[in-house]
Amino acid sequence: MSDFGGSHKRAVCWTSIFTMNQLQILAIILYFAKQSSFSATDPNVTWHRHGIPMFFPHETLKLDKPRFSAKAMPDLTTHCNEECLWKEAHPTLEDLKENLSYETVYTNGTRTLTIVDFPDLDPNTLLVKQYAPRRLRRKRQIFGVDGRFDISGNQFLLHFPFSTTVKISTGCTGVLVSDRHVLTAAHCIHDGKDYVKGAKKLKVGFLQENPKAQKLAKSSKVPKLLTRWSRVKRTQVPKGWIRSQNDLSMDYDYALLELKRPHDRPHMEITVLPTTDQVAGNRIHFSGFDSDRPGKLVYRFCRIINETPHLIYQHCDAQPGSSGSGVYAKLWLPEKQHWERKIIGIFSGHQWVDLHGMQQDYNVAVRITPLKYAQICYWIKGIYSDCHSH
Repeated sequence: MSDFGGSHKRAVCWTSIFTMNQLQILAIILYFAKQSSFSATDPNVTWHRHGIPMFFPHETLKLDKPRFSAKAMPDLTTHCNEECLWKEAHPTLEDLKENLSYETVYTNGTRTLTIVDFPDLDPNTLLVKQYAPRRLRRKRQIFGVDGRFDISGNQFLLHFPFSTTVKISTGCTGVLVSDRHVLTAAHCIHDGKDYVKGAKKLKVGFLQENPKAQKLAKSSKVPKLLTRWSRVKRTQVPKGWIRSQNDLSMDYDYALLELKRPHDRPHMEITVLPTTDQVAGNRIHFSGFDSDRPGKLVYRFCRIINETPHLIYQHCDAQPGSSGSGVYAKLWLPEKQHWERKIIGIFSGHQWVDLHGMQQDYNVAVRITPLKYAQICYWIKGIYSDCHSH
């Protein structure tokens, strides 16, 4: 039995551990890909065409240097009740501006706050399906048999999509979203009050082949893969996470890291999450570096159970260390006439939901909304006019 977020907040309990060779893993992935493949002409399986709001950086203020005094948070557990759910579904324009303003921290310790604006934005046009109570067992803690798979073999680990998963030096996971940007969870670098100690010299780790392993193939002591670490040049965190220090909220638990040098790997594109009935098979997928399986990249997939305007609720098995993983879905692109994986969220952690006298627990991903897409796109491209469509 393994605890997630504390001994009394078990998110997963498994009775067996799968060990699978590469062909078994491939067979499982292909099987479920087939199960989730609807007709290409099905209108419910196309990318959701949201209008992307204009994201306008209005003013940048210089702040004091961060103290980097917080402890690392490899996992996160929060609570949400009826009031919390209502506020999330009824944002004011001022709330949105405040939450999507953001801090930037550079390697020399310089810290700024950028105030943003959304010209002609109507918050009501951005609302999506609200949380709907489901008939689940009260205080559900057991998600069933461990549904995670260790990804092994260079033909998988070093190729798309698994090669887009990277390590964060504070003990989390991230996903490559451009040739020099990594998306991860905000709590991996900031606890809501201050940046964590390890964020001062933050690094991103890439798995790569060990050249010595080829020369000493018969030696079991030589690791086949090594981690190559790359320094982070800049971090950006939304104010919605930082301002939640008195009552941590997962709604804005994401951050973007810019590397000092570009990498040479393929990356995953981000997109606005469609309504969940437009997600192929209603399934999400993500890979991460779960702490209970050191040295392993762990893949999982599961169905979406519920959603709010900001969060995706599911029971994908996960452990500390997987926070910050890029959550992706496969959907049909009519203009390209093929299926494509795109990042629709960031894995955050565990949440208890109290509603109508019923308590339910989930593992949770932060969904990419039109405003979050506009913000992250601007962070990556630096030109807001390039982020009106996706």
